[in-house]
Amino acid sequence: MIARRQFLRWSTAALPCIGRASETPSGPATSFFVVSDTHYFANEESHGELDVRSVERMQRLIDWLNRLPGSPIPSEAGGGQVPEPAGVIHAGDIIDSGDKNGAKYERMQQTELEAFGRDFGIEGNDGRLRWPVREVHGNHDSPQGKGQAIDLLIERNRKRKHLAGLSENGLHSAWEWGDVHFFNLGIVVGEVTTPARRRRYAPMGSLDFLKAQLATVPADRPIVITHHIDMMRYAAEVEEAKVLHHEWDFADVRAYWDAIRERKIALVLYGHTHARNVFRWNGGNRPAPDGERAVPAFNADNSGHFKDRKQTLNLVTVDAAGTLIREFATADAWETGTWTPQLWRFPA
Repeated sequence: MIARRQFLRWSTAALPCIGRASETPSGPATSFFVVSDTHYFANEESHGELDVRSVERMQRLIDWLNRLPGSPIPSEAGGGQVPEPAGVIHAGDIIDSGDKNGAKYERMQQTELEAFGRDFGIEGNDGRLRWPVREVHGNHDSPQGKGQAIDLLIERNRKRKHLAGLSENGLHSAWEWGDVHFFNLGIVVGEVTTPARRRRYAPMGSLDFLKAQLATVPADRPIVITHHIDMMRYAAEVEEAKVLHHEWDFADVRAYWDAIRERKIALVLYGHTHARNVFRWNGGNRPAPDGERAVPAFNADNSGHFKDRKQTLNLVTVDAAGTLIREFATADAWETGTWTPQLWRFPA
């Protein structure tokens, strides 16, 4: 297993094509915002109230998401204007207390989830956020696929309009924004039946859902996939005694790669590590070399963690030329924000 700090050190250095000024979309485009690891956090003394740090960060984050469309993007980040987004994708760890047990944490989870619902809504007309939102769960929401967060996400999925597919358990979904097909696959993608062994995080049937839905998607359709955990660290086989220590079973990672390797993957999105990583993935545990067939991957940084004043959100645009990613960041808990003076382009 590669230590997280070591992984971040070399993976952030292995960036794909970094764009320069005047990187504007080519032809019809689908744009959307990405946030991750908001970690809504209830007051530990008064469990029915949200911690003031969460209140401040999340109110300001929603304000930025609402007002960015139509605003200018500096030339250092590609220029142009922020387009109207099709929606917002949340890459997991919505709340902070969903991985803890006991009456105290049950009440905290309720408070955190209620705040998330008030802020984000579902379709852009039922919360503070002006745009539709699609979310996955992370390890701080539910490591084993049960509890209040899972119940809420299933309820939210069943209320959503225009889904292209919904898993039998109601947790995983597929939809289209423009000409792009999207999959939300929960915490990790899995699981294979052989070998049959316990998983640290329950995949909740996401692999079977992905494979069944892919069979209905035209081969030339660009696809965006979101799950919470990073896959590259867990792509190498390890001895049986160490498998459960991994957040994602290597056999499931391999099956996930096999399912998507021949498809037109515009982007794989994930969160979890609280750091930005950008690379191309070929199914292994190192970034793919230049020129090798691989899928683009982007690790979104945290967007509203109550312990951190540095946060980011991302603007992703998929068009005929490929995938363009830009980053909007804050160093003061979203009191102010600015575009990072770089961008990332993955050719189609």
